[in-house]
Amino acid sequence: MKWKKFRLKTLATAEDIVAEALSEAGIEGVEIEDHVPLSENELKQMFVDIPLPAGQDDGTAYLDFYLDEDEDAGGILASVRERLENLRQYTQIGACTIEEGETEDADWINNWKKYFHKFKVDDILIIPSWEKMEDCDSAGMVLHIDPGTAFGTGMHETTQLCMRQLKKVVTPQTQLLDVGTGSGILSIVALKLGACHAVGTDLDPCAVDAVKDNLSANGVPESSMDMVLGNLIDDPKTQALVGYEKYDVVTANILADVLVALAPHIVPAMRHGGILIMSGILDEREKDVEKAARKAGLQIAEVTHQNEWVCVTAKKD
Repeated sequence: MKWKKFRLKTLATAEDIVAEALSEAGIEGVEIEDHVPLSENELKQMFVDIPLPAGQDDGTAYLDFYLDEDEDAGGILASVRERLENLRQYTQIGACTIEEGETEDADWINNWKKYFHKFKVDDILIIPSWEKMEDCDSAGMVLHIDPGTAFGTGMHETTQLCMRQLKKVVTPQTQLLDVGTGSGILSIVALKLGACHAVGTDLDPCAVDAVKDNLSANGVPESSMDMVLGNLIDDPKTQALVGYEKYDVVTANILADVLVALAPHIVPAMRHGGILIMSGILDEREKDVEKAARKAGLQIAEVTHQNEWVCVTAKKD
């Protein structure tokens, strides 16, 4: 599908109020680009998989928004401009010029590729499809990952922590549950380590195609992994599809608040003696996740760290 892309130039100090004006005009979402330095606290709370581009802060901000070809772009833009003129009466919003272009779904999917290059996690080489293997790229395992719009390249510390734990616990008998599977990277690592089967859950339908493509890219049979779309926390249908007392290893690389809510709903899916690997945890939330795991009936087996991120591995008796 082709989309009309609009790029509005404003001031960084006014980006929030301008974004609200766009929302009131019927625009459902905007991409905000500025170069305002992030605070230390904001950096700690970020959970991004690909490094963000930096730049010099010149006080400007750009708001990108998209309208499909069936929408009344003229009417919506007229409403936007009227609201911006009203804002200008009582606050500085900059030029608020709007440039128009055209884009396609494929453009959104491919733009991030310029930031993702091959790299190693210990003896595992992770390489996207658009880069070539070199003679110096020897590794114990080669992992071909193209996440597309799904989360999971392996670049983030939280994913790497999970990968290292999987290397410790996966056996040829392992049945794996990967909650919030995204690109499927953790499931594929487990399968390449010898696990016999994996089940991935996710809320995002994009994960289904990403997993299928990444399984194929790694020569892993599609039958080795099943996908379930749904929320394991509050959806009985999803819980039933995932099943009960089936899994030797469960991975959940999400965020601390979700892990706290998720823990009691994961435990029924685990076999006795099963291992739960939880990551996406800032060090200041480590104790909260450990407490939730214990409350759900698990024993803490190991806690590992990488920079300010934590991975809690727990066991079901």
